[in-house]
Amino acid sequence: MRKPKSAFARHGLAALASAAVVSLLPGCTPAAAPIHAAPLLFAHPGVLVSREQLDFAKQQVAAGNQPWKGAFDQLVASPYAALDHVPVPRAVVDCGSYSKPDNGCTDERKDAVSAYTDALAWYLTGDGRYADKAIEIMDAWSGTITDHTNSNAPLQSGWAASIWTRAAEIVRYTYNWPGAGRFGDMLRNVYLPKVINGSQSNGNWELTMLEATLGIAVYTEDRPTYDKAVGMYLDRVPAYVYLSSDGPMPKISARSNLRTPEAIIKYWQNQSVFVDGLAQETCRDFEHTGYGLSAIAHIAETSRIQHEDLYPQVGDRLRAAFEFHARYQLGEPLPADICGGKFDKKLGPITEVALNALHNRMGQDLPETQQLTDQIRPEGVLMFSLWETLTHAGNPN
Repeated sequence: MRKPKSAFARHGLAALASAAVVSLLPGCTPAAAPIHAAPLLFAHPGVLVSREQLDFAKQQVAAGNQPWKGAFDQLVASPYAALDHVPVPRAVVDCGSYSKPDNGCTDERKDAVSAYTDALAWYLTGDGRYADKAIEIMDAWSGTITDHTNSNAPLQSGWAASIWTRAAEIVRYTYNWPGAGRFGDMLRNVYLPKVINGSQSNGNWELTMLEATLGIAVYTEDRPTYDKAVGMYLDRVPAYVYLSSDGPMPKISARSNLRTPEAIIKYWQNQSVFVDGLAQETCRDFEHTGYGLSAIAHIAETSRIQHEDLYPQVGDRLRAAFEFHARYQLGEPLPADICGGKFDKKLGPITEVALNALHNRMGQDLPETQQLTDQIRPEGVLMFSLWETLTHAGNPN
């Protein structure tokens, strides 16, 4: 196994990343350092999947190679690819906790997933009907929505915008879409205000919101927003996944009001024993932890496509977290001092992006993650983790 160097030791943003994480000493907050991470020229399509990655997937599907052909068959057979799908846009999407009330929340996510599914189907088949359907869905929403309300508005905005931007990037840069500018206005005016300032709720909230923010920045070519999202990301990731090199307690965000060990333990779901790869939400459940880990990988993947690779900063934590959670998802009993020996193991289909980046590109060994991935392929749809066996399995680009 080739052990990677320390994540903060291999990139020009290392000092900025470490400056963004505060000490556990009460009242010790470092001076903020500006982040300059945005590319001089944005790459398009450039949110989670690149043109080169799409071309690789298209070649594999055309050749009938697995697992890509099976993943493609799953995609085109899904209701999200149905050409008779009718979008259900709303002026105001009103979402409470756990989508109660659900006034447009599920409809919005379904339409966003359908638009991305259609965008992929268009690129991989060359059938313009899929592109037209994606445009129909995106135009319906960009001509209707004005706001998100209620307690889950920031999270709902993050879920939806992280998917909208993937679909929009593919269609805008591979097809004729007259409404592309209005869609950008929607992202900028309706979604971005809800996500750009992050959240101090459970970490999956902010990580999802940052993924959306970065995607919007790429689509609208907004360099200051891109820089802000990267700075917040480098601050949040070390506060979400623990490494023993952090010391006896997890790191905390520079924007957090957690200033005592007791407060940190409570925030970490009352977990007081910390081991490599444990996440802030592990002892809540694996499903929400998976949302957070998925967003970490997605942001790093988008940054790599934009030629400002963040994997060196987060790779050590991402590898430890995926190996830790995959091990117990595969059936190994959880130690009694971790989450009381009990956990909700529903990690979900979220491993392909990180596995491909860390193992296939960077040469790191992730045996537990590989075994879990082999069991659940092809990865389908889970919230904002979509069709990732098709787009990222073994993808060298």
